[in-house]
Amino acid sequence: FKHTTVLDFFFHIIDEIVGGFTRNLSWQVLLNTYWFLFFVEFPRYYVLEIIITCWYKLRYRHRRKEKEIARMKLYIENPLITILAPGKNEGKNIYKLVQSLREQTYKNYEIIIVDDGSDDATPLICRDLENAGYIDLFIRAHSRGGKASAANLGSFYAKGKYIVHLDADSSLDRDALEKILIPFYMDSQIKAVGGVVKVRNAHDSICTAMQALEYLKTIQVGRMVTSELGIYHIISGAFGAFDTKVLKQVGYWDIGPGLDGDITQKIRKAGYKVYFSEEAICMTNVPVKWNVLFKQRRRWSKSLVRFRLRKHRDIFMPNKNFSFSNMISNLENIVYDFGFNYVWFAYILSLIFMHTDRLIEIFAVGYIIRMVFGYIGFGIIQWVSERPKEERWLAGYVPLSTFYTGYFLRFARLMAHTQELFNFSSYKDPWNPRKTSEVAQSEGI
Repeated sequence: FKHTTVLDFFFHIIDEIVGGFTRNLSWQVLLNTYWFLFFVEFPRYYVLEIIITCWYKLRYRHRRKEKEIARMKLYIENPLITILAPGKNEGKNIYKLVQSLREQTYKNYEIIIVDDGSDDATPLICRDLENAGYIDLFIRAHSRGGKASAANLGSFYAKGKYIVHLDADSSLDRDALEKILIPFYMDSQIKAVGGVVKVRNAHDSICTAMQALEYLKTIQVGRMVTSELGIYHIISGAFGAFDTKVLKQVGYWDIGPGLDGDITQKIRKAGYKVYFSEEAICMTNVPVKWNVLFKQRRRWSKSLVRFRLRKHRDIFMPNKNFSFSNMISNLENIVYDFGFNYVWFAYILSLIFMHTDRLIEIFAVGYIIRMVFGYIGFGIIQWVSERPKEERWLAGYVPLSTFYTGYFLRFARLMAHTQELFNFSSYKDPWNPRKTSEVAQSEGI
């Protein structure tokens, strides 16, 4: 074994794979060629996550004691909770959701299901569940108004001190309700809490497996990091808890897409804290086919332009409600998910035109570097996850993550951002009814 360092061995492996390009490979050449990977992606998505995860682990005992005290306060008060699940054509999922709720460790809740103009058997199924006492209130909107409209309708009837918003195809770990409520009793300024969303149908296809890996990296790890830094900016609609009075104060949900990030931003702007509960676990289904996933991600990505660059641009303006943490939260999201997306596109074009004679070698080495980064990220996931053994099989999909996160998702975001910037295309998205989108556009929301 000739090599005295891991770095030497790494370069030897690369040299064997890609040949001549690496024979003169030095740190200077490496950094000049792959500057986007080393100076943009690695510090934010790996170095920062390692640092914050270490800090998170070091504070384990203190945090556990704090949560034990908060849990005791929760059960002493034992407040009524409203579980709200709006949706369309979700009849096949409602029973599974209700069953997971009946197994919860926290028992003082009411369930409100809102049917947003379904044309399947949802009304029949939900009426039967209501009559059997499995659902406290079923509300049917005969005309589809969109997810925000359905959630707001259900909120009007909510009796609980807190509203837990769920997607109808979600199911919860037995202690998930308890875990998502505890942070409200840790700090009186916390008025909204997000939970972990994991992929239930991860084994269905390569597409779902890649999303499962992505959710672990961006939600369980990524949002834990942003919450620790105080810049957490999106509470997932699949599993989020809100103070009912504060929801009313900020005007509930506005018409989306992207209503999850929008409601989070409205609560932050009102002067309250939001928190990520890394122990509150929700399982949900994700798209099985690539074309469906591509449409979903384009829809999600349009919201960044619509809400963060337009609707909430006042977050950058010094006024009486100015908050440095809110500004940084928005800025981080805009810079990394929007600005650097166009920088990445320019970077890829520069590689193509400047290294035409050795593109295969360039991209092969880049792929290997990304794969190494990917396994570092997977190590962080395993360290943070509450069920690492069950998720270890996803390590086999890390080599594909370069193509998934590095190209597929970036291209979807790039297309969505460009369309929204110039065409305001989110107002034409069929995900929302035309009538509600027209009202939203006329009111500038």
